[in-house]
Amino acid sequence: MRVKEILRTATQAWSPAAHHPAYLALGTSAQQLDASFNTTAALEIFEMDFADTSMDMKLRGSLSTTNRFHSLIWVTFGMGVDGSSGRLIGGGENGTLTVYSPEAILSSADDAVIGQSSKHTGPVRALDYNPFQSNLLASGANDSEIYIWDLNNLSNPMTPGTKSQLSEPVEDVCVVAWNKQVQHILASAGPSGRAVVWDLRKNEPIIKISDHSNRMHCSGMLWHPEVATQMILASEDDRLPVIQMWDLRFATSPLKVLENHTRGILSVSWSQADPELLLSSAKDNRILCWNPNTGEVIYELPTVNQWCFDVQWCPRNPALLSAASFDGHISVYTVMGGCLEAQQYSSVDKISAAFDPSDPFGTGQALPPLQVPQPTAAPTIIPPLRTPPKWERRPIGASFTFGGKLVTFDNPRSVQPAPSPQPPRQVYVSQVITEAEFLQRSRELQATLQSGSFISYCHNKISSAPSEAEQDIWRFLLVNFEDEARVKFLRLLGFSKDELEKKISSCLGKKLQPNGHALDVNDLAEKMQTLSAQRSDDGSESAAPPTDFFSQIQKEKTPFHIPVSADTDGLISQALLVGNFEGAVDLCLSDGRYAEAILLSISGGEELLKKTQQRYLNKQTNRVSMLILSVVTQNWKDIVQDCELDNWKEALAALLTYANPEEFAPLCDTLGSRLEVGGTEKRCLQACLCYICSGNIHKLVECWSSQRDCNAPLSLEDLVEKVMVLRKSIERLRNSEVTVQSSVLEEKLIHYANILANQGSLETALSYLPHTSQQAEVQMLRERLSHAQGAAAQPHHPKAPAGDATSAPANTHTAAPQEPFPPAMPPQMPRAGQPAMPPVFTPQAQPTAHTPGVPRPASRHSYPQYPAAAPGFSPSQPVGGPLVFPPSSLSGPVPPLSSAPGGMVPGSVPGSVPMMPTPPAPGFLPAASLPPLPPSSLPGGPVPMYSGPLGPQAAAPPPLGTAPPPTGTVYPPPGVGYPQGGPGAPGAKTYSPSVPPPPTGAHDGWNDPPAVRGGPRSKKIAGEYTPPAPITAPVMSLPAEGAVPQDRVQVPPGAPQEPSLQVLQQLPAERVEQKEIPAEHMILKSTFDSLVQRCQLAATDPQTKRKLDDASKRIGSLYDKLRDQSLSPSILSGLHEISRCVSARNYQRALELHTQVVSSSNFSEISAFMPVLKVLMTIGNKLGV
Repeated sequence: MRVKEILRTATQAWSPAAHHPAYLALGTSAQQLDASFNTTAALEIFEMDFADTSMDMKLRGSLSTTNRFHSLIWVTFGMGVDGSSGRLIGGGENGTLTVYSPEAILSSADDAVIGQSSKHTGPVRALDYNPFQSNLLASGANDSEIYIWDLNNLSNPMTPGTKSQLSEPVEDVCVVAWNKQVQHILASAGPSGRAVVWDLRKNEPIIKISDHSNRMHCSGMLWHPEVATQMILASEDDRLPVIQMWDLRFATSPLKVLENHTRGILSVSWSQADPELLLSSAKDNRILCWNPNTGEVIYELPTVNQWCFDVQWCPRNPALLSAASFDGHISVYTVMGGCLEAQQYSSVDKISAAFDPSDPFGTGQALPPLQVPQPTAAPTIIPPLRTPPKWERRPIGASFTFGGKLVTFDNPRSVQPAPSPQPPRQVYVSQVITEAEFLQRSRELQATLQSGSFISYCHNKISSAPSEAEQDIWRFLLVNFEDEARVKFLRLLGFSKDELEKKISSCLGKKLQPNGHALDVNDLAEKMQTLSAQRSDDGSESAAPPTDFFSQIQKEKTPFHIPVSADTDGLISQALLVGNFEGAVDLCLSDGRYAEAILLSISGGEELLKKTQQRYLNKQTNRVSMLILSVVTQNWKDIVQDCELDNWKEALAALLTYANPEEFAPLCDTLGSRLEVGGTEKRCLQACLCYICSGNIHKLVECWSSQRDCNAPLSLEDLVEKVMVLRKSIERLRNSEVTVQSSVLEEKLIHYANILANQGSLETALSYLPHTSQQAEVQMLRERLSHAQGAAAQPHHPKAPAGDATSAPANTHTAAPQEPFPPAMPPQMPRAGQPAMPPVFTPQAQPTAHTPGVPRPASRHSYPQYPAAAPGFSPSQPVGGPLVFPPSSLSGPVPPLSSAPGGMVPGSVPGSVPMMPTPPAPGFLPAASLPPLPPSSLPGGPVPMYSGPLGPQAAAPPPLGTAPPPTGTVYPPPGVGYPQGGPGAPGAKTYSPSVPPPPTGAHDGWNDPPAVRGGPRSKKIAGEYTPPAPITAPVMSLPAEGAVPQDRVQVPPGAPQEPSLQVLQQLPAERVEQKEIPAEHMILKSTFDSLVQRCQLAATDPQTKRKLDDASKRIGSLYDKLRDQSLSPSILSGLHEISRCVSARNYQRALELHTQVVSSSNFSEISAFMPVLKVLMTIGNKLGV
C-alpha cells in the first residue's frame, strides 16, 4: 500500500540503516524532461515522518547541482564522526563522480560538495559500495569502464582489469555489485546479458556468466544477501522478461528462472532484512515481490498505470520500499497492508486547497463550501504479505503452559542452496521441574502408598530426619504398622516393663533373676528341702499324721481378748459385732488406721469401699496420690486436664495403659490441645504425638500448620507425608476408607495438587483433589487435569486394585451370597476373576483364618480387653463436609495384619467362604443399635496391663435352641478389629467363643471329620454307616450344657468317638508366646517383607507367584533365628549390607554380598533362609521392583 508520495522525476537513494530518522535522497534524473522542459538539476533530501498522516514527505534540505544523475547512492563512510551522516555519491551524465555531505545539505551549508572526479568518459550508470570497507566504491560507465575508488582519495582509482577482459566488444557497464559475503569479489554486467565476476586480489575475472539464448538484455544484477555463490540477473528484453538465479558452482545454466512479468524488467532490489523478499518492476506496470527460494510471487503492489524504472528497499524500515516512475512520482509503499480511506480524503483536500475560496473570479462573492460526496463503498483494505517477513518472525519463542510444560520453537538459519527443501519447523515441548526434591519425595510417597511398604518408608524417614523431634513423629507413625503398638508407644515414651522390674527389684533390695522375677527357683527348692529335713529331724517315730497338723496348730494358739470398752478399740469391736462396718471404718479413719479401714470396707460392700478409698485419698497429699486416685477411680480426665505440661508423657502413658477405647481418643485430643495452647514449637510437636496416638488427622494438620509455613513445597510435602501415612495406618486397622472433615486439610491438599500439577505430575495431582469440594477453583483444576491427561472432565472414579477383572461402580455394592457362617477372613488383596471391592467400602469382620481340619489356636490378648461397642467408632472430628480421600492412587494395598496366625495372607486359605454382608460404616451406627456394656466392664478398679484368657462369664453361650439371628444382622468383628480410641488405644474385648463354628466353603468343608478325635482311626467304618446330615443352618452359639440329640447315629464298635461339646469346651486354650525381634534387626524384617510385597504386586506368571508364596513362608526361618539371636555377628553384618542394597534397588551388589556371606559362613547356620533370599533378590531384579 502506498503511504507517501513525492512529485519528482528523480533517481533515489535511502539513508543507511543506522541513520535516524530515515531520509530519502532524490537527484534529478538524467535524460528525462517534464512538460516545462526545465533543465535545472537539484539534490534533495526528504524525511520519512509517519507522524504526519498526509501523503507528503517533508523536504529537509536541497542543493542545486550542475549535472543530472544517472545513479545515486548513500554510503556509511564517515558516519558518526563529528555528527556526520555518511556520504551521498552521485554519478553524473557527463562522467562526473561527485561526493556530497548530507549534513551540509540538511543545514544548507556551502561546503556540501566534498570531492569530485571526472575519470569516466561517459555517464556513470552504476554505483555500489563495499559492505565490509565502506571507503571502497565501485563505479561503471561507458566503454567497459570500471573504477574502484577510495573515498579518502579520489585522485587515483584502480581498475579490476583491462577493458578487453570485461567483454568483447566493449560495451556499457549498466550495473556493478559487491559480494555480500566475500569482500574482494565484485561483479559487473552490461546490456548484452553477460556478467563478469572479478577477484580484486588478482585484478582479473574468475568467471563469466551469459545466457545461451543471447536474448538477455541485463537491467539489474544482485548478489544473494546470505549465500556467497548465488546471484540474480534481470532481463529488460520484452522477449525474455525473466529473472535468472545463478549459482557460480553450477554456472552452465541458471539455477532458477522467475517468470511472471509479461514485459521487460527495469529494476530489481533484494531485501537485506529477509532474503526471501525480492522486488522487481517491469514495463507491464507491475511491481512484484518474489520468494526466490520457491520462485512464487508472494505480493503485488497496487501501482498506477506507469512504468517504474527504479525500486529500492528502505534499509531502516524493512517493510518500506520506494518506486520511481516515469510520470514524475516517487511513491513509498509498505508490504504490510493498510486502508485506502485516508488517501481518498487527502485527494479531496488537495483539490479544495487549489482554489481561492474568497474571490477567485473577481465577482465579489465568496464560493460556497465545497460539497464533497460521501463515498458509499466500504474502504479499500490492502492485504499484507501472505507470509510474515523475517523481521516479523520471532527467531525463537517460549511459552509456559499448564502442567509445567514449556513450549519452544526456533527458526534455524538455513544456508542450503535454493533447490533443497526447507526443513520443517519444529515445536519443542519440554517439562520444566523447579522443585526436584519435592517431586522426588512425592514419587516416593506415591510408590509407598501403592506398594504398602510403610514400615521401610518410616524407617527411611527416621534415618533421614533432620531433628530428634522429627524422628519421634516418624517413630510414632511407624508403631501403628507394627505388632503390640501400645507397648511400643510406652517404650517410646520411656516406659519399659523390663526396665521397671529391674528398678523395683533394685529398690527393694532383691536380685532380679533371669526368669524376670525377683525369686530364684533353685534357691526356693533348696530351702523347701531343708525345711523338710528339719521337720523330719524334729518329729518322733510316733509323729501325728499330716491330717492332724492344722488341728494341732489351732490348739497351740493362745486365747485373745475382744475389747468392748469405750475407747476406739472397744467401739470398733462393738461395731463389728453388730455388723456396723460403716461405723467401724469411720472410727479407723479418724484414728489414722487406714489399712484396717480399707480391709473392713472390703467386707462392707462396693459402695463403702469406694467411699473409704475416696476419703483416704483425699487425706493424702504426697506426689503420687493424684495418680493413685485416678487409677482407683478410673478418672483420667483430671490427670489430662490438671497435670503439669512437663508430665505429658506420663499422662499419655496412663491413657495407653488404662483408658477405655471410647475415652482414649477424646482424652488424647484434650492433652494435645493443652500442649498446643503452650504456643511453642516444642509443645506443638508434643501435641502432634498425642494426635497421632488418637488418630485425629484434622487436629494434626491444624497443629502442624500453626508452627510451620506449609506454603513452601517441601514444608507442604512434610505435612502430606505424615497425613497420608497416618491415614493409611488408620485404614489398615479399621479395614475401611477414612473420611476426614477438615477445611484446613482440604486447603492444603488443593495447594499440594496445584504444586504437583505445576511440576508435571498430573495424575498424582488429580488424585489429591478432594472430590466433595464445590469450589470453582477446584472444579476448574480438576477439569484442566482431566483434559491434560487426554480424558474428558468427569467425576473421577477410582481404579480397581491391581489384579481385578472387573470394577464395581463407586456407589453400589453387590452383597455376597448368604452363607451359614461368617467368613473366615476377607481377602485383603482381591484375586483375578473376583469382582473388585467398591472404592468406598465398609469394614468387614476379620476372624482369624482357619483351615478345615486344623485346630484353631485360642486368641492371645496383649492389651487390656474391653467389650466392643460397635464395629467402628466415631472419632472426635469437627462438624463439616466430609473430605473423602480419592482412593485411586493413594489407596494402595493394605498390608496384611501381622496378627494373622502363621503369617498367612488373609483370604489365601483353601476353603475360605465369601464375605459376610457388609456392616454399616464406622461412625454411622445409631446409638440405639449399640449393644449395652456388661457390668463387668464398668470402671471400678484398675485394669491390669495383660489379662488372661476370657472366663466363662465373658463368653457364656446362649442355650441350644435359641433362634438364629435374622438375615442381615450385624455381628461385631471378632478378633482383630480396630481399637476404637485411635491407633494407640487399648484393644477391645470381642466375643470369642471357646469352640469355633464349623468351617464353610466350596471345598468339602461341610462333612469333613472334626479336627479333634477321641483316638486314632484303626478300623474302617462299616458300609452301612450313615454319615451325619450336613449342617444347613448357622450354628451361632453352643449350648451351656451338652445335650445329646436323640437321633444321634449309632457309631460302630471300634470307630473313633467324637468328643462331646463339654470336652471341647474344657480343652485348654494354647497360649503361644513369641519373642520379639531385636530393634536393631527390625530393618531386616521390614526390608525383606517389603521386597516380597513388591514382587507379589508385580508378578504376573503363575510360576513366579508360586515361588513368591513359598519364599514368603520360608523367610520366617530367618526371623526365628533373629528372635533367638542365634546368628553370628558376621552373618548379621552381611544381612544388613544386603538389606541396604535391596532398599537401594541395587540387586546386583546384593547378590554379590549374598555369595560372600554364603562362602564365608557355616552352611548349616544359613541354609534355611539364604537360598530364599537369593530367590527373592533374583525375582526383584527381574521384575525391576
